[in-house]
Amino acid sequence: MEDVAALLAQQQLDAYNQQNIEEFLEVYSEDVVVMHFPGDEIVYTGKNKMRERYSQLFRNNPNQHAELLSRMVKGNIVIDHEYVTGRSNGPEIKAIAMYETRDKKIQKVWFVK
Repeated sequence: MEDVAALLAQQQLDAYNQQNIEEFLEVYSEDVVVMHFPGDEIVYTGKNKMRERYSQLFRNNPNQHAELLSRMVKGNIVIDHEYVTGRSNGPEIKAIAMYETRDKKIQKVWFVK
């Protein structure tokens, strides 16, 4: 289970850095839920909404890149700590994303505020 979860997280990170929307979305379930952490505030649901958001993100930030600083995997949960550079608005940021996988897809994502 941990191998699959880590593989899915890595596949989406690689596709993100290549700005390949189709490969990026391939690892997500059709009804993926994206939330803020802490809490359970839903940012959006569904792969179609994710396609809209990330297509725009890639268009607006053609040089954006996320470097993986660390990864923790426990069962079907992956926590990535990333350093994001190349953003069009300038600031480089550290980001934390958590992924819950099931049935060989990412089902839920939390972004730490």
